[in-house]
Amino acid sequence: MKEVNYRGLWLEAVLLGLGVALAGWFIGHGFLEGRSSDRYVTVKGLSERAVEADLALWPLQFVATADELGSAQSRIDRGIEKTMEFLAGQGINTEQCERQSLKVTDLLARQYNQGPTRSRFIVNETLMVRSDNPRRVLEASQRVGELVNAGVVLSSGPEYGSGGPTFIFTGLSQLKPEMIAEATARARAAAEQFAADSDSGLGAIRHASQGVFLILPRDQAPGIQESSQFHKTVRVVSTVQYLLED
Repeated sequence: MKEVNYRGLWLEAVLLGLGVALAGWFIGHGFLEGRSSDRYVTVKGLSERAVEADLALWPLQFVATADELGSAQSRIDRGIEKTMEFLAGQGINTEQCERQSLKVTDLLARQYNQGPTRSRFIVNETLMVRSDNPRRVLEASQRVGELVNAGVVLSSGPEYGSGGPTFIFTGLSQLKPEMIAEATARARAAAEQFAADSDSGLGAIRHASQGVFLILPRDQAPGIQESSQFHKTVRVVSTVQYLLED
């Protein structure tokens, strides 16, 4: 009859029990750590700035018709000359103005032309007004009727929409650091208030994301486009998740 080694069996049992206990401790500790990491709050911080446009683009489109091409072009030239005088009188630097997009249409050359034509040629040309003094451009655009009274024929088309000025804000890069800091600080203040209301401590940041900077019209209403507004609002929202501590 084989002798049983009770000492060896006892040692194996002790080691097995110790292993099970340690495994349980690690599993339980990991579960508690996982549960604690699930306690967090998501907050948002908003930062806004009221700004004014610092660049204006104003496409002025001219049209003239005549049976002789040279006559139509001469009318365009006179219209642009009067317009340049008007712009200079409004304090706009005309050296930044540029003639572009010349288009000539010969009605008799159309393949499917039918019936007599009153004028053979239609000439279109655009004067692009570019100014780093957009306020003067805004004021001039409100007095464009003076050009019409002076006999200048202006038109609008699909290329530039209604033909009004486009106002641009180019100083976003200078605002970004300050606005990001402000949005983040406001998000933390909201998280601290939430933690205090829930009798919790505020821990480290679990996750953070910075929203896209938006340039919006100051007066937001249906149909109002940001590009046509001299006054604008710059906005950014930061989203931050903070861990909550017991």
